[in-house]
Amino acid sequence: MKVLGLDPGLRVTGWGMIEAVGNRLIHLGDGVVRSDADRPLAERLRQLHEGVRAVIAEWAPDEAAVEETFVNKNPESTLKLGQARGVVLLAPALAGLAVGEYAAASVKQAVVGSGRAAKEQVGMMVRRLLPGCLPGTADAADALAVAICHAHHRATALKVAQGGKR
Repeated sequence: MKVLGLDPGLRVTGWGMIEAVGNRLIHLGDGVVRSDADRPLAERLRQLHEGVRAVIAEWAPDEAAVEETFVNKNPESTLKLGQARGVVLLAPALAGLAVGEYAAASVKQAVVGSGRAAKEQVGMMVRRLLPGCLPGTADAADALAVAICHAHHRATALKVAQGGKR
């Protein structure tokens, strides 16, 4: 199963593709979708949507996972981030993909073992869990962590549905 992880941001949205084969995770690719800060908000959201759609078209994931938005101290920034997240959620949904959503603490817990892990710890564990993976940016590493979290949660849900059988 191929999973697209997405770490939404208005300026930069990270993406990461992994494949889960049994309990093995394979890094397929990662990168970022950028919007032009000099453009109006509607155009920036369109840029994000088109960028995520292009990633989906190129990599053909089976499912997607998106990190939930945290609340900033600045309400305007939180609102803009929420709008970017909505666009990032919409792109895989329009492509017919199931989309999982995970809080940042859940992602950190799944990847590092602690919901309060630092960004550097997440990046280090992503590289350890995906041998040969060298994410180009912290946003891409975060997106890979979201994909890993989804793969772990999905595998657990399948085991529960099967009654714990292998």
